[in-house]
Amino acid sequence: MPQRDAIELACTAEASIDAAMRAPILYGALLLLAGAAPAETYAPVEMPMPAGVTRSAGGAPGAGYWQNRADYDIEARIDPGAKTLTGTERIAYTNNSPDTLDVLWLQLDQNIYRPDARAALVSPFRTGGFTQGDVVDGVSVEQDGKSLPLTPVVSDTRMQLRLPRPLAPRGGKLVVRVAWHYTVPGAWGGRTAVTSTRNGDIYEIAQWYPRMAVYDDVRGWDTAPYLGQEFYLEYGDISYAVTVPWNYLVLGSGALLNPEQVLTQTERDRLVQAASSDRTVLIRSADEVLDPASRPTRDGTLTWRYRMNNTRDVAFAASPAFVWDAARLNLPPVSPAPGDDPAPRLAMSIYPVEGIAPDGWTRSTEYVKAVIEYFSAKWGVAYPWPNAINLGGHGAGMEYPGIVFDDKADRGRELFWITAHELGHSWFPMIVGSNERRHGFMDEGFNTFIDVYCSDEVLGGVFGPKRDSEYAPGSGTPADQIAPLLADADAPSLMAPTDVVPERYRHPVTYFKSAFGLILLREQILGPARFDAAFKRYIALWAYKHPTPSDFFRLMDSEAGEDLSWFWRGWYFNNWPLDYAVTGVAYPDGDPAHGARITLVNRGRLVLPATLEIAFADGRTRRLRVPAELWMQGNRAELPVPSDQAITAATIDPDHALPDHDRSNDRFTPAAAP
Repeated sequence: MPQRDAIELACTAEASIDAAMRAPILYGALLLLAGAAPAETYAPVEMPMPAGVTRSAGGAPGAGYWQNRADYDIEARIDPGAKTLTGTERIAYTNNSPDTLDVLWLQLDQNIYRPDARAALVSPFRTGGFTQGDVVDGVSVEQDGKSLPLTPVVSDTRMQLRLPRPLAPRGGKLVVRVAWHYTVPGAWGGRTAVTSTRNGDIYEIAQWYPRMAVYDDVRGWDTAPYLGQEFYLEYGDISYAVTVPWNYLVLGSGALLNPEQVLTQTERDRLVQAASSDRTVLIRSADEVLDPASRPTRDGTLTWRYRMNNTRDVAFAASPAFVWDAARLNLPPVSPAPGDDPAPRLAMSIYPVEGIAPDGWTRSTEYVKAVIEYFSAKWGVAYPWPNAINLGGHGAGMEYPGIVFDDKADRGRELFWITAHELGHSWFPMIVGSNERRHGFMDEGFNTFIDVYCSDEVLGGVFGPKRDSEYAPGSGTPADQIAPLLADADAPSLMAPTDVVPERYRHPVTYFKSAFGLILLREQILGPARFDAAFKRYIALWAYKHPTPSDFFRLMDSEAGEDLSWFWRGWYFNNWPLDYAVTGVAYPDGDPAHGARITLVNRGRLVLPATLEIAFADGRTRRLRVPAELWMQGNRAELPVPSDQAITAATIDPDHALPDHDRSNDRFTPAAAP
């Protein structure tokens, strides 16, 4: 398209905003004036993780990508009298790396509750009581047909096993057996706890079994201690059994393998009904909670057996107090275990009677079903596991594959938002297995990003826009709310390690800034068509793998067809502010009929594409799209505007879509304008 035609397309009275945004920007039409050359802003970004055989220059897993594997068989028992969990596990570990391993590292996350734990001092939210943590009763290794006991070396929340014989690379296998027990923390345990309710205790059991640390191509054994933040885990198949008193229900990650042993015929029939119902079906009602007839036996114990395939973790909840309801997930059936026929999948909720309210937990399953189906359709990789469970407990607000722990007191919008957020974690980091212990923004921020659209689109958007503690919690547009953070000299960058981010910045930076950055990338920089295709590609390529920030940046560049170094540097590697200003309107020969020039100045270090709205004396308005490349050679520019009318106002970012630091200079009104 000729240069003059392109400019006229953006400026004619009939041109819509969309058409103007689609018009190519021809840099020859822009007169750049003298200013500081932003060499740092536009310099190539040196990625923290180099490309190579395991990770390609295009951000995909490389031809030589490898990942180790851990499969578990776990037997556990809860003693409500002593409030203890006792367990044994068999870990089948496969070393797919090119390296010979002489040691193994396991995570003992319950050690965070020991009085001498590092987290007791460095994590201010780790307050309350203490336990002995994980008491390891025995460890052995089976290798080359021999079983040998090992003496573990425990350091804070990590356990090292020194192997009697090195584990061979590229497929070497061994079995580790561990016996352990611990006291379940009270409500102060946070993400794993036992909490009292009217009809009995609720056990929310997570981080509950010794888990393999990740050995990867980034840093070998990743042994960052658990300080109360998040996790990084290997994938595998997990079978687990939990023995509890007869009157307890146990609901957890994966598929229940022995319903005929732990459920009544009535409950099994109701589950069949739920599997074909889009409306919530009660599996156990409030009236049945204390009724012994709601259990298949009236004394002793019952063992609940579960299995989850291709997962990085499992968690469960146990209580005599649960009301339980369910509805079908409109997703293809999956096989619960090898050799089993595919079975329907369910959205479920479990909660005490305290959670019952018209806008409370009686609506939870409706929300679970809606958000799981929405995320599955929206982002290309469908929810993979048998069931999705929402637990109403003491309020951990925490996610695990197949089950999330929320607050029995949640109501209305808050219940929907927390349900959507915790279940959104099924994609980040449960499917896309980023290292959230080091890169929290790839976990919380990516998830908060998809939650924003979920609130706008699910159930007719009745719970949108999302405005909670995770995203734009105050008044005004998200862009205006995030702007002060970008001017805060103390605020950490998104690339800061998770545990380094002060608690006062955790939600503003790791959640809000990360999510809003992706919204800028989607809506202001790339557009939905290019962004969505690239983001879906990222999810599909890194499903059940371990991407780094470098992989994400490279993939978005490659798939979207842009060198976004300026955005990665300004938004992720730094906390730079944006401050655009309109400083003048001039007519080259003093006659508005012969066109105008509008002067723009960039007074910040961040650059972003922007919209410039021009109002004319006859009441018409035009919008021009100003690209980020405008500032490549200076911080001041004049834009030629074809017109035959005087300009009454020129406004940069009229919709407040950008986090501009100073709105007072965004609009310029010529002195002669009425």
